[in-house]
Amino acid sequence: MADTQAEPRLLFPQLRSFYDCAQPWAWVIIRVVCGWNLLIHGWGKVSRGPQAFAKAFADMGFDSMVWVWGALAIEFVGGIALIVGLFTRFFAAAAAIEMAIIMALYWSNGFGWLSRGYEYVLLWGAVCLAIALRGGGPYSLDRAFGKEL
Repeated sequence: MADTQAEPRLLFPQLRSFYDCAQPWAWVIIRVVCGWNLLIHGWGKVSRGPQAFAKAFADMGFDSMVWVWGALAIEFVGGIALIVGLFTRFFAAAAAIEMAIIMALYWSNGFGWLSRGYEYVLLWGAVCLAIALRGGGPYSLDRAFGKEL
C-alpha cells in the first residue's frame, strides 16, 4: 500500500537538502551495522573453530554440528552479505529466524539482557526482519545486479 499521507513539514526547512541527500544512506547504515554485528559474532566461531562451540550448542539441545555450522554461516557469511547487500533478503531472514530461536531459549529469563533475557535478540531479530522485508536498498549489490530473492 502506498503512503497516501503527505510528509510532515520540517520545523527547519533549511535542512531539506541535507535530508534529501542523506535519506538514501539511512538504509545502508542499518544494513551495515546489522551485518557487522552478525559478522563479529560469526568471527568468534571461525577464529575459535566450530568444535569450540559444540558443547555450548549441545547444552542448549542442539546436539548436531549442523547447528553450529548453520550459525557460523548465517553470522559470518550472512554478516558479510548484509554489509555489501548481496542476497540480502535471504541472509536477513535466516538471521531473523536464528534470533527467534535464541529468543525462545532465553524467554524464561525475562526481557532484560543483563539477566540473560531476550531483549538483545528481539532487537536484532526485528532489525533483521525489517531488512528481509525491505531488501538491500538503493546502495547494494542486489540493486547493482538488478535481482533479489
